[in-house]
Amino acid sequence: MKKNYISNSRESTRMFKSPLLEALSKVPFFVPLIVYVPVVGYFVWQSVIQNGFLSFAGHLLMGLFIWTLTEYIMHRFVFHFYPSSDWGKRIHFIFHGVHHDYPNDAQRLVMPPSASIPLALAFYFLFKWLMAPAMLDGFFAGFMLGYLFYDMTHYMLHHANFKSGLWKKLKQQHMLHHYSDPTTKYGVTSDLWDKIFRTR
Repeated sequence: MKKNYISNSRESTRMFKSPLLEALSKVPFFVPLIVYVPVVGYFVWQSVIQNGFLSFAGHLLMGLFIWTLTEYIMHRFVFHFYPSSDWGKRIHFIFHGVHHDYPNDAQRLVMPPSASIPLALAFYFLFKWLMAPAMLDGFFAGFMLGYLFYDMTHYMLHHANFKSGLWKKLKQQHMLHHYSDPTTKYGVTSDLWDKIFRTR
């Protein structure tokens, strides 16, 4: 179902009455790097030690690839799921609707650790359940590296000026998602899955 996002304001909005919850909903763009670069480094090290560089590289690339699909699925089917109940609408606004209403709010362009850490743990234990132990470290390093690239790319697409090349193309695609049709162009770091699922 297509929704019209009409605010498109550079301003921000208060989401919570609680000062603590409000503070937790905002985060500078560099915080995910502080939190997750050491995590990625740890899993890279563990994978290289356990498997050697070539196997690590293969597992890392697999994790990156699965991240691109996860990014698309979450953006399309989770962030753009429109509930009918009042509480569901409130949750949707907190998780993604606020970003479409205030797309250039610099404090809400990357996922706050209060949300990203539980999600990262959930994915880690899912992959641990699904995968051979030897694959897990390298794969999860790639998956989390993909997430970091997504968060940093998303911030830049809203706040950096690109003159040409791939970055300009990604920015144009993301701005069309925001300002033309939010039911298309769900890929942020790539349009691969938009091409495959015909949501370009």
